[in-house]
Amino acid sequence: MRKCAIIAGGDMPDSERYSAEGYWQRYDCIICADSGYYAAKKLGIRPDIITGDFDSFTEELPDDAEIIASIPEKDDTDTLMAVKKAIELGYKEIELYGALGGSRIEHTIANIQTMIYALQQGCDLKLIGDSILMVQSVDDGEVVYRSRGKSWYMSVFALSESIGIDYLRGVKYPLEDYLMVQAFPIGVSNEISDDAALLRLNHGLALIILTEKK
Repeated sequence: MRKCAIIAGGDMPDSERYSAEGYWQRYDCIICADSGYYAAKKLGIRPDIITGDFDSFTEELPDDAEIIASIPEKDDTDTLMAVKKAIELGYKEIELYGALGGSRIEHTIANIQTMIYALQQGCDLKLIGDSILMVQSVDDGEVVYRSRGKSWYMSVFALSESIGIDYLRGVKYPLEDYLMVQAFPIGVSNEISDDAALLRLNHGLALIILTEKK
């Protein structure tokens, strides 16, 4: 499946991993959202498209990328603009970098909401950083979260008012036929204990956060 990367203006702390040779070649398209171009320049990435109102990025823009500019007084965030462009281009798998951390917690929350928007458009959007964030819906059926030889914390939160968990297996604290509600964070900091965790929902929308144990 064709895959698109979007680089936003938040923290990208693991620069060594992102600067590894060939890391970005697995993407068919790279889009920078406004000041995400700072990170792209630092990593030597040549984006295909740059979107935003450019209130954060004030340097000269490249002449070999498509520039989609807007005014600051807009409804969409710069990142949502980039996601909409990726969807318009037909991408169903999108990975978003620079979407977590930093002092602007409101942008992290907005990016989580953007994952829901992408899901409603039939797209799989993941937030990639020190943690990996994704959403899971009933339509996904059983989802397998593989450990790939690493140790992971796995947190499951109800994005909807509640989620019905048929089962959560392969973790330190498994669940069977469980109703998880939005107001009680019982799913925080579980651990993948087997080669993979298996999660199946029967209703609702879940936020999944995977964080590698150091």
